[in-house]
Amino acid sequence: MIPSHVLLAAYRTGIFPMGNREGGLDWYSPLRRGIIPLDRVHVPKRLARLMHRNRFTVRIDEAFEDVVASCAAQEDSWITPEIIESYVELFRLGYAHSVETWEGKRLVGGLYGVSLRGAFFGESMFNKVTDASKVALVALADRLQARGYTLLDTQWLTEHLARFGAIEITREDYMRRLEESLTHNCHFVD
Repeated sequence: MIPSHVLLAAYRTGIFPMGNREGGLDWYSPLRRGIIPLDRVHVPKRLARLMHRNRFTVRIDEAFEDVVASCAAQEDSWITPEIIESYVELFRLGYAHSVETWEGKRLVGGLYGVSLRGAFFGESMFNKVTDASKVALVALADRLQARGYTLLDTQWLTEHLARFGAIEITREDYMRRLEESLTHNCHFVD
């Protein structure tokens, strides 16, 4: 297990871990970083219509371990047993959180990440039903905006995240934004 103080210190300095194929751990601080500017989140029209129909229920932190396990079960997952154990400990300590999409009593999508002051570091997402993880992402962005967060870190820019307004910035710009976000005293849960 990665000690929680080591993991939190890494996030505060712009570094994050990923498991590798050999079962070890690699640490990253990319030259180009993906973020979603919280003042420019884009919700595709079709998704907005789906959300308006209330097909899914969004819940927070009710099934954290199930969310992480579902993310780890995806093909080509970087989420190793060490990563799982480490983030479950961060959840126990109140730093890691999940945003879950439910259809009735069934967990059908979600995401998890780490909250530090005014920054949220997205780690992974999954869906078992089309659009379920997208609903979780929009719910996350709404929650962060409502609670005064200033940074939503996606680590990398992907085509999928770009649809929601994600951009790529330099490490220097990222570090400025991270430093500023850490001056805020935000709370993911009450």
